[in-house]
Amino acid sequence: MKSIATVGLILAAAGLWPSAPAAAQDLKVALISSKTGPLEAYAKQTEAGFNLGLEYLTGGTMTVNGRKIVVIAKDDQGKPDLAKSMLEQAYIDDDVDLAVGTSSSGAALAMLPVAEDAKKVLIVEPAVADAITGDRWNRYIFRTARNSTQDALAAAVALGGGEASIATLAQDYAFGRDGVAAVKAALEATKSKGKVVFEEFAPQNATDFTASAERIFEALKDKPGRRILVIIWAGPSPFTKIMDLKPERFKIELAPGGNILPVMKTYKPFPGIEGAVYYYYGFPKNAMNDWLVAEHTKRFNMPPDFFTAGGMAAAAALVAAVKKAGSTDTEKLIAAMEGMEFDTPKGKMTFRKEDHQAMQAMYAFRVKADGKSEWDLLDLVREIPAAELPVPIRNKR
Repeated sequence: MKSIATVGLILAAAGLWPSAPAAAQDLKVALISSKTGPLEAYAKQTEAGFNLGLEYLTGGTMTVNGRKIVVIAKDDQGKPDLAKSMLEQAYIDDDVDLAVGTSSSGAALAMLPVAEDAKKVLIVEPAVADAITGDRWNRYIFRTARNSTQDALAAAVALGGGEASIATLAQDYAFGRDGVAAVKAALEATKSKGKVVFEEFAPQNATDFTASAERIFEALKDKPGRRILVIIWAGPSPFTKIMDLKPERFKIELAPGGNILPVMKTYKPFPGIEGAVYYYYGFPKNAMNDWLVAEHTKRFNMPPDFFTAGGMAAAAALVAAVKKAGSTDTEKLIAAMEGMEFDTPKGKMTFRKEDHQAMQAMYAFRVKADGKSEWDLLDLVREIPAAELPVPIRNKR
């Protein structure tokens, strides 16, 4: 007599035995960031926010559409050549469905053609250079991060409309030069009476700003209207070192951009200073941010930071896109993501169809005089809605 197992094999071969359903294939995602080098803090926050986002958005199951999410983390060290090769490896050797990255604008720009060659989606977070969704863009690129122009437009709104002579201090690479160009364009777009009268570029890893400050002070000291120094800097900020050189002697104000909490903590001795920020944990009022603040504080003993929110936004875009597309097929993802609105810790974001830039709110802030705790740093002046930020479309579609 044949055994049940043997009968089963015969029936299965004949197509008469019901087979077990095939297990759903893992949903593989590459998360590329710059965990080695000056942007280490940014990268670690992005990774933490991304993983927290996946946890929140999947109800702790880490699955979407029945597929287990597998995150393959890679460190590009902020080096463009390494970022490029790591994305190639992720798409080809690791066979990821899509990728997220990276911290450095220079590294992100190197990754763009790789996504196009592989015909797979790359969600850019947190790099901000305008060129990423501008003249270097391709249809496989979606960006949850804000761009340099969004930063600059928000800063222009925060500065107000009065007459101002503005100098800029920025790093001498893609992020810094892009940022300065964006400031000038933003002042024009918002019909501001402010004008950039001097530009100072310093090495990316500069630590001594004495010579730069002297040139800036000399250029501004006799100029009309408010005299404002706008700092555009990634990594350890020169803010404190510039303030130590006493710009107030020449009635020069500093307008620091938003940054990570340890950097913004250096603003505390200067209450009343105003600027614009992409995210500060106390500003957005929505369920996702409430969860992020509570959970991050419980796990890490401090509130979520600037790039934590960005990582969570990237996770939100990924989950929303896969659910909407019902697939990780690239063409279906692109069709789903163009014009897609999705929830983030900052509230709603929308991928603009023309260039796949996430349109989003920004925040005008004032440094607190009486923070109640170590991280109670900023007062909200007002939320600046996306509708008030006229971000131009710069790509050629």
